[in-house]
Formats: sequence, structure tokens, C-alpha cells
Amino acid sequence: MRRLHAFGGVLLIVLIAYLLLWPVDVYPVAWQAPRNDGYTGAFERNDRLAELALVQLAGRHGPEDAAVGPDGLIYTTSHSGDILKIDVDNSVSVFAKTGGRPLGLEFAKDGMLFVADAHRGLLGIDRAGHVEVLADRTVDGSPILYADDVDIASDGTVYFSDASMRFGALASGGTLEGSVRDLMEHSASGRVLKYDRKTKQTTEFAAGLAFANGVAVSEDDAAILVAETGNYRVWRFPIDGTPGVVVLRDLPGFPDNINPAHDGTFWVGLVSPRNALMDRLSDVPFARRIIMRLPGFFRPAPTRYGCVVRIRANGEVIETLQSPTGDFAMTTGAITLPDGRVLVTSLTEPTLGILPPR
Repeated sequence: MRRLHAFGGVLLIVLIAYLLLWPVDVYPVAWQAPRNDGYTGAFERNDRLAELALVQLAGRHGPEDAAVGPDGLIYTTSHSGDILKIDVDNSVSVFAKTGGRPLGLEFAKDGMLFVADAHRGLLGIDRAGHVEVLADRTVDGSPILYADDVDIASDGTVYFSDASMRFGALASGGTLEGSVRDLMEHSASGRVLKYDRKTKQTTEFAAGLAFANGVAVSEDDAAILVAETGNYRVWRFPIDGTPGVVVLRDLPGFPDNINPAHDGTFWVGLVSPRNALMDRLSDVPFARRIIMRLPGFFRPAPTRYGCVVRIRANGEVIETLQSPTGDFAMTTGAITLPDGRVLVTSLTEPTLGILPPR
């Protein structure tokens, strides 16, 4: 019995030493999580996403973003690296293969498809499906580690987010793994980049964001809206370079993509509700570092809950579309189709969801 107790004591010491001393590359920063009123008020729960008609993706999953092409068809991204084209009969074909993990995408006026690929950087895909890496580093040589979302101004300038300069999606073993590490550290290394199609140079437009995510150019080209996932808020950055302002704060979930809704409003996806434990530990970096030493299945996990939010450019919430049961979850955003239907995207689902026009 004494030997058993001694052995148990040694194991306990080893476990404590592991939790306290094992090296990890995440160095959490203390911060103060904002209040969380949950799904109340403007975010009051509803089940409007129960009306979704689901479009199967031929065995693929993770349609992070979608866009309507010059041919009027829907194009979407996937975890496999394929850019998928969805025909009028909902049949699916592969338009292009990026060889990475495409996230945000947007068509330019000339038909060029711009893709933020988390593994490869900013890509350009022509009408024939030929893929070209346009930017994998900035003009000063800084590598683009986690290209996330993209939008295009009327003058052709491309704005896209580099979610984290600390934890690249490829080096982290995936987009979710990289985002978790960045959110746990909260060192605010995310940024928004600007690609000039004429000079083919990429420069930094805004920096210091806790996981820079969705990017959308305003209808008047005066500013861009940016989702700062780690701080549960949305920024408005004037294109003339004057300081940005927060237009929407204290969101009940992690904001992801932002897409124009074609009427001066915007769709914002909340990929998952906030995690109460991680909010409580926001000012306890030592505890968050211990959590990062635990096996992945012991760490806080996303909750399956679908929610997309429509807002005005000033951050006013107009409506929400929700799925509290999580039947369609990990919602990254939405786009309004030309016929008035709303297409909803997801980080993990094997389908796209489409709501009929109201």
C-alpha cells in the first residue's frame, strides 16, 4: 500500500510539473473581457435558420464564404482546398483547386476571383480557374500567415485580413487550431492588408487586432468594416487612413465574416457563442497557459449555435437569423443573392443554407 501511495504521489508531482512547466508557444496576455448579455435584446433568440434549404456540397465541407460570379452562379470555398461552383440545379463542380485552405472570396468587376487562403496568402483565380499567388508577404517582407477574408473597393484595391501574425493556419495544423491559439494568447497581432492591383504591392492598412477576421468595403467606398473576433466587436476604418472606431461591441458570439447585403447594410456571422470560462480567465494569463498544456479534448470547445446578424454601417443591429438547436451551426456569415434569397455559410457544415426571400 505504501508503494502504491508513493507511486501515486510521484505521478501527482509529475502531473503538476507538466502543467506548470511544460513548454508551449502560447504566451497569454491579460485583458478584460467585455460584458456578455447573451442572446437578449437585439439578439433575442429565434429559429429563423430552421427555414434553410440545404445545398449539399458533393462530400466537401466547410463553406466558409460564398460569392456570386459573373455568370450568376454561386461559388464557395471548402476545407478540401476546392473552390466549388453551384449550378442552377444545385449540382456542384470544382472550379479551381487552391492547394491550401481558402476562406474568404470575392469577385472583381473584371471577373477575377480573389481568395484569402489561410495557407497560401492572397490568391487570384481567372475565369478559366487558373490559380496565382498574388501576395504571401507584404512589401516590407513580413509573411502573411493567416489570410482570412477579402473585399474589393470600386477602384480595384483589394483589402484582406491576416488574422494572426503569431499563429499561422498552416504551421498550427489548421485554421481552427491557429485561431484557438491566437484567441488564447490574445496578443492582438492581427491586421488588415491592402493589395494594389497596379503595383502588385501589399501594404499594411490597420494593425493591432485580436484575430482580424471579416472585411467589407462600405457602399460609398469611404471605409471598411472589420470583425475583431477576439474582442467580440466590429470596427469601421476610414479608407483615407484616419483612425478607426468601434461601431459594434459586446457581441454574444465570435464575429467571423462580414459581407455587404446590397442595400447599404451588412451580414455578420457569429461562428459560436462566447465561452464563459475563457471570459472569466481573460485577466488570468497563467491559467490560460496551463489550459494550453492540456490535451485538446480537455480545452474549451465551440458551442454549436447558428447566428448571422444584419447591421447598418453604424453598427445598429437590424435583425438576426438563429439556430439555437445547432442544426446549422458554426455560421461564418451570409450573402444576399440577386433574387433576394439569403445564403448562409459555415465553418464546418457539409452544406450551404439558403433562406427564401421574405
